[in-house]
Amino acid sequence: MEGEHHIEKRPSIVSRTHSRKDALDWVSIVLVIIGGLNWGLVGAFNIDLIQVIFGSFPSVARILYILVGLSAIYMIYYASKT
Repeated sequence: MEGEHHIEKRPSIVSRTHSRKDALDWVSIVLVIIGGLNWGLVGAFNIDLIQVIFGSFPSVARILYILVGLSAIYMIYYASKT
C-alpha cells in the first residue's frame, strides 16, 4: 500500500543476555576487585588486608581467598561470553 512505511527491526549489537549482569556476575566482579586490591597492597606495602581484618579467623580468610580465586576463574568465562 502506498504511504505505508515498513520499519525493519535490526538485531541489537549487544544482546540482552550479555548486557545484563546477574547476581553471580556482580559478586564475582566485587570479589576479583577485592582480591586485586589486596594483592596490590601486598606488593606495594607488604600488607595483606584480608589477614589484617580476618587474621583471628583463619578459616574465614581461607574461604575468602578461595572465593576470590573461584571468582577469577568465573571472570575468565564471563569475559569469553561477552
